[in-house]
Amino acid sequence: MANLHKLKQDICEIGRRIYAKGFAAANDGNITVRTGENEVLCTPTMHCKGFLKPEDICTIDMTGKQLAGIKKRSSEALLHLEIYRQRPDVKSVVHCHPPHACAFAIAREPIPQCVLPEVEVFLGDVPITKYETPGGQGFADTVIPFVQKTNVIILANHGTVSYGENVERAYWWTEILDAYCRMLLLSKQLGRVNFFDETKERELLELKAKWGWSDPRNTEEYKNCDICANDIFRESWKNSGVERKAFDAPPPMGPGAAKATAAGSRNGSMDNEALVQLITQRVMEELAKR
Repeated sequence: MANLHKLKQDICEIGRRIYAKGFAAANDGNITVRTGENEVLCTPTMHCKGFLKPEDICTIDMTGKQLAGIKKRSSEALLHLEIYRQRPDVKSVVHCHPPHACAFAIAREPIPQCVLPEVEVFLGDVPITKYETPGGQGFADTVIPFVQKTNVIILANHGTVSYGENVERAYWWTEILDAYCRMLLLSKQLGRVNFFDETKERELLELKAKWGWSDPRNTEEYKNCDICANDIFRESWKNSGVERKAFDAPPPMGPGAAKATAAGSRNGSMDNEALVQLITQRVMEELAKR
């Protein structure tokens, strides 16, 4: 049986970290830990996450009904419960509003891939949901298309939600994501973002598999994807209003990249800069062989 008091203390500790990092202003954010088949510990609504005490944490069931606690459960608990339903392996969910990741959520700008080793290993492609008013089941349902293929999701015009086998691990993904988004924005101010080439990116994907971290790009389903172009979740972009504007597309990579590039060019959907990058990459590869 789980030590409920210890789990409540862990929730309070992560709440303090979230507040200290500026990821949750005032009473923003919510944290849950699943303790059984039908029981979930949940932070209260209208309560600053930086000053939680174990007695503030309530217990709810998998329908959202409050079973115990002196304070009312979070109004966004249904989001957490949907993730638990979709991912039985998940034991904790953290939702908050990290400012740099939220900038991408508001702009609906896809997170560039193939830039930072730690992000490739720990996060991979990060999706952005369509926007829905927070609190209801419709809001919770926005994560369903993505939850099986990632451990962190950006909620359009809202925030982030991340999840894992314990509350600290669930929080990690959000902290890594926001740090990365901050680096991207700073790099953009300096003038450019440099991407890994295909060889170096595949080395990272091999390491990721070796260390036991899953990534759709290492599966048979996506073996021909463009490994640095956000291809895992690209089909969701139109429905979510996601569009690459602030950051350039990476050079096309992967077995299907050249074919997709040629098709995109014929259809007028490939921008000139991406085409120049592709041509330059191919020329440099040929020169390196000589």
